Amino acid sequence: MKYTQSVGEKSTVKLTISFTEEEWKEAISKAYLKTRGKYTVPGFRKGKAPQPVLENYYGKGLFYEEAFNLLYSRHYPAILEKEKSNFTAVGEPDLSVEDMTDGKGVTLAAIVPVKPDVTIDAYTGLKIKKYEYNVTDADVDAEVKKLLERNATDIDVKDRACRKGDTVNIDFSGSVDGEKFAGGTAEDYDLVLGSGSFIPGFEEQVVGMKVGDNKEITVTFPENYQADNLKGKEAVFAIKLNKITGKQLPELTDEYVKTHAGAENVEGYKNKTREKLLKQAENRSRDETENSIVDEISKHAKAEIPQAMIESEIDRMVQDFSYRLMYQGIKLEDYIKYLGQTMQEFRAQFTSQAQPRVLQQLVIEKIIKSENITVSDKEVDAKIAEQAKSVEKTAEEYKKTIDPRQLDYIKNDLVITKLFDFLSANNELYSDEKKSAAKKPAAKTAAKSADEKPAAKTAAKSSSAKSAAAKKPAAKKD
Repeated sequence: MKYTQSVGEKSTVKLTISFTEEEWKEAISKAYLKTRGKYTVPGFRKGKAPQPVLENYYGKGLFYEEAFNLLYSRHYPAILEKEKSNFTAVGEPDLSVEDMTDGKGVTLAAIVPVKPDVTIDAYTGLKIKKYEYNVTDADVDAEVKKLLERNATDIDVKDRACRKGDTVNIDFSGSVDGEKFAGGTAEDYDLVLGSGSFIPGFEEQVVGMKVGDNKEITVTFPENYQADNLKGKEAVFAIKLNKITGKQLPELTDEYVKTHAGAENVEGYKNKTREKLLKQAENRSRDETENSIVDEISKHAKAEIPQAMIESEIDRMVQDFSYRLMYQGIKLEDYIKYLGQTMQEFRAQFTSQAQPRVLQQLVIEKIIKSENITVSDKEVDAKIAEQAKSVEKTAEEYKKTIDPRQLDYIKNDLVITKLFDFLSANNELYSDEKKSAAKKPAAKTAAKSADEKPAAKTAAKSSSAKSAAAKKPAAKKD
């Protein structure tokens, strides 16, 4: 076997793989032995007819396809391994027969989608927005209220209008331009007012209704809404309010927090809560700043991304979406059926998010390679010791519990941390103002719980550029 390679269009490499007449005949013989049991010829028991008899009866090319598969499966992986320093395949190749001449063997052509090189005009010296969040007394009070709400008593409300914080049971029917749409109608639906579960303006217009009231409200779907046919459209919902359920909170006392929060007293619980919120604010500030850094650098980057990489990223996004649904007891197939979509239509919704995500991953890998960012065994050991301490184990004990994938993740996480330390130090980060950590941007959905549609509304990165990149093996190899 011999092969040559040449650069193709749109981030592909063409492999021309030639096999001698002897290799081709050997592959056909192996294909015959492997598949002969499928065929029957009069006068022979099934699977016992000689190769020439089968070829004469069914046609000369009877075993060609299986022979091609055998040659491909045997040699293609070895070629990729040999050429790994020159290119990285990112999808299955497009195979074809380039030449098949009697007495001269056979030549296969494989058009391989490969990881593209990314060109970055600048990744230092940029002005990039930094996100900062603080914790206020109101944030602490809100957390305390959540503790009380976990043990609140439901009360049936009949003597007042509904207000924020109430759970209302409603029937609703939505239409756009007079036509009802999938997912816009439900009966006996429980909605917590103020939860941000529905699209902007929906819950706010329900507030003030009383039991038995009927009302029409008008809302506008966000421009980035996941269903293309509803993006930016004005919708009218007919609402009927069936029931209002309010909450009666228990009294906040030292005894209550001791029983329900493990704190000695109210003051101690509030102090512990503030520490927790400060840590969350710090993490959120870091994550959103890292996202901002990668977003800004990606504006200065270009790459000819093959469709195979986009499809792989969509695969990951759909799988993540499916996992989130499973936690709520919902199957992806049922959810797609509920939307009235095909799997192809559902996947198409992720395309606009997948391409920038792939570019960002390529950008991260390129900078790591360009700056030769690596970690030492000493740094890895220090991280392992830190994690061991958090679970009250010695480093030696903890190390025995780590599998190779977890060790790779630790190494990669350290690399990514170094990357963002470098990018933070070599770019100008500015902040408009510190915001309350409690004021998180609510990602809205249509007249359906946001918790049931989490993935379709996520941004380019699931949580942070750091965590997203930490899942990519290529980043740690560089």
